[in-house]
Amino acid sequence: CAAGRSPSLNYSPPFWAGFFLGDEKEARRPNLFIAGCDYSRSPAAFMLGIKVLPTGENVDKLVDAAYTLELAREEKGGLLLLRQPFDFIMVPLQLITIFFTFYYLFLAMFGLRLRPEGEHQPPTKSFAIVVAAHNEEAVIGPLIENLFLLDYPRELYDVFVVADNCTDRTAAIARKLGAQVYERFNRHKRGKGYALEWMFRQLFALPRQYDAVVIFDADNLVATDFLLYMNDRLLKGEQVIQGYLDAKNPGDSWVSGAFALSFWVANRMWHLAKYNLGLSCALGGTGMCIATSVLKRYGWGATCLTEDLEFSMKVLLQGVRTTWCHAARVYDEKPLTFLQSWRQRVRWAQGHVDVAHRYFFPLLWKGIVTRDFRLIDGAFHVFQPVYIILGLILMLLGNFPYLFPSYTYLFTLVLPSWLWIVLAVFQYLIPLICVLLDGNRITLRGLLGYPLFVYSWIPITLVGFLKKNNGEWSHTRHVRGLRYCDVVGAKK
Repeated sequence: CAAGRSPSLNYSPPFWAGFFLGDEKEARRPNLFIAGCDYSRSPAAFMLGIKVLPTGENVDKLVDAAYTLELAREEKGGLLLLRQPFDFIMVPLQLITIFFTFYYLFLAMFGLRLRPEGEHQPPTKSFAIVVAAHNEEAVIGPLIENLFLLDYPRELYDVFVVADNCTDRTAAIARKLGAQVYERFNRHKRGKGYALEWMFRQLFALPRQYDAVVIFDADNLVATDFLLYMNDRLLKGEQVIQGYLDAKNPGDSWVSGAFALSFWVANRMWHLAKYNLGLSCALGGTGMCIATSVLKRYGWGATCLTEDLEFSMKVLLQGVRTTWCHAARVYDEKPLTFLQSWRQRVRWAQGHVDVAHRYFFPLLWKGIVTRDFRLIDGAFHVFQPVYIILGLILMLLGNFPYLFPSYTYLFTLVLPSWLWIVLAVFQYLIPLICVLLDGNRITLRGLLGYPLFVYSWIPITLVGFLKKNNGEWSHTRHVRGLRYCDVVGAKK
């Protein structure tokens, strides 16, 4: 399971330990078994090897349910749905979960292939590089230095910094290093989305106009060939492009390592996979290239807590696909502590829920009417918070089966339980596959902390739902003032 910055909340196939009926025709009693052991329907019990057996009245209820189901099989030649008290709710929920499990598993397979980029085209496109910054004096310097050393004709790009409500030396440092600094002060409209919308107005009022705008965060570092790849993609006709979201500090802590690993998985099994299938990816908040013609035609207008996802869905609804460039890398600072990562991801979850509320049905409906699966897939993308909440519901029901009314358990009717176990194991191999394919390095503590990081998305998403109407932006503090040579040298 991986999470892109905002967009990108991506959830691995869920694992539910199964219960299924034996073939003891004489007694017609339920046989709860996996590998010769009796277990309840509890995934936790199965994974920990805890033997949990129902007793008393619950056994009788379970026997009755088993007998009813077996009679249904004999009478109709198959399982009859909607026969248990809770089926009208649980059968649709399980079907949705099973569908998305296999949809994303199918999608991930297309991330295994990376097409070669080919030779670079001669640089012709001009770029306005925009850096959004709020009190980033600790990290802004190395980025500005890095941007003026890009392997691209200097006359074809300019560097702009929008210093948004800064109270430190961010603007002074950026200006001293040669960037064109625009200072914005607005205590009511706070956040990156508002800052970018204001900055774009300043850009469009300049005498010089650019072919595209490239957006970075102040804590980033950028591969020196980044603009060369963006130039290639613009010449191919692509209009909204997302670069590879890498990490500049994966070895700092287990949190930064797990965070980086989640990005690497999303890069491969989500963004690259969608790009290979001709679907639309999603912008990731930094390393974004947007054709000026798109910004002028549709406007920015993305001011929620996940402005990147909002803009992606906005232009997708107009038929503009977001593409992916796996070779163009941007190095992002990951949070050092779990609390920092929690706060940042809660903000992303709030924004994702907001975007889902506004764009799910328009995307789904237009996709069905126009038979454009890219729009339907976009609807699936914004649906993810709902999907993870469904997983939470099924997890609770699986761990406490005797506190809820009876329902038909579909997972082991779709696939045998051993195959679900294989899928559960495979989802933990995916991160290792992604690391090997892209040549990234992960620390042991980052790898061991990855499952905790993944499953922490469940309560985070729940909080995002509960706070979906709280649109107050919060700043993530950055302190790792690494230089480009430090990061690239460490990776080599």
